[in-house]
Amino acid sequence: MRRKRQPPLTSYLMPRETILSADDHWPNDEPERDDIKPTDDASTEEDVALRPRHMREMVGQRQVAERLRIAVDAAAKRGEPLGHILLDGPPGLGKTTFATCIPRDLGVSLQIASGAALAAPKDLLPYLTNAEQGSVLFVDEIHRLPKAVEEFMYPAMEDFRIDITLGEGVNARTVNMNLRPFTLIGATTRTGLLSAPLRDRFQIREHLDFYSLDELMEIVRRNAAKLRTELDDDAAHQIARASRGTPRIANNRLRWVRDYATSRANSEMNGKVAGAALEMLGVDHLGLDPQDRKYLETILRVFHGGPVGVEAVAHTLNTAPDTLTDEVEPFLLRSELVVRTPRGRKLTTKGYEHLGETPPDESPRVAG
Repeated sequence: MRRKRQPPLTSYLMPRETILSADDHWPNDEPERDDIKPTDDASTEEDVALRPRHMREMVGQRQVAERLRIAVDAAAKRGEPLGHILLDGPPGLGKTTFATCIPRDLGVSLQIASGAALAAPKDLLPYLTNAEQGSVLFVDEIHRLPKAVEEFMYPAMEDFRIDITLGEGVNARTVNMNLRPFTLIGATTRTGLLSAPLRDRFQIREHLDFYSLDELMEIVRRNAAKLRTELDDDAAHQIARASRGTPRIANNRLRWVRDYATSRANSEMNGKVAGAALEMLGVDHLGLDPQDRKYLETILRVFHGGPVGVEAVAHTLNTAPDTLTDEVEPFLLRSELVVRTPRGRKLTTKGYEHLGETPPDESPRVAG
């Protein structure tokens, strides 16, 4: 029987362009300072991205940043690869920013992949084989990795080796390949979907929390400078207050206020202009958008303040229940405008007051 010819191993190892090379960093002998400001010589593309380039430039997440800086500094002094890192938390809080700042602080290259795009082990091979000594591989939304890819990563993370199976049946053969030691940084918004074996292989696990009003104001001021615009403290306060504790939303609000000021206010960004821009966007002082308010008003008007099931609210709004549970409710629950009870969603006293209504008297009645 004629033996089936196997494709060369190199056909499985497609090249991947490195996102960040080791030459794209500041000098390693530059002293680190906590009070350093963003540099003015950054390119236009970097300014538009509004992301800090180094952890010392980051605002907020101070404890997380300090722990990661210690780990980075220790790895650099020992000349060893940094331990694998898992970052979790809601969207827009800086997971990707940390993942891009860490290799710059280490002076190593960076590759970026998406968990959803790695459908099979062969999709992960180019990233692993092209990883340089001590480099960083960042996998966003790592909880979306298929089981087969996840298990393929175990020996790569622990022993820096992979087993490649070529061919099928009796003609199959296994090639063991050693990898250069690298650091895997995984980011996820849903840690509970990660399997325990994968989760336990990360030496460093950090949770990112929401930002304070003062931190968001500082972020707005710095990013306004990157966008080459000026705004006063009142405008920065209004933008930060309407940002839901999330820097990504703060940047989006800032860009909209800048567009509004350019079009309607001769590029003057003060508190009055910022208020008018946010009002036109439909965002109130708590950061609620029209969809949030429609959700609250539906519970109040149709269901008399609740309790009511999310499916009933979704059908009334002609919206998918997943949209409410994943996009609308988290912020309303965190703002204490709505509570979840065994019987369904219910407006709180704060929710009634935000809608300008008087909450019902729920004090127990005493029989006469």
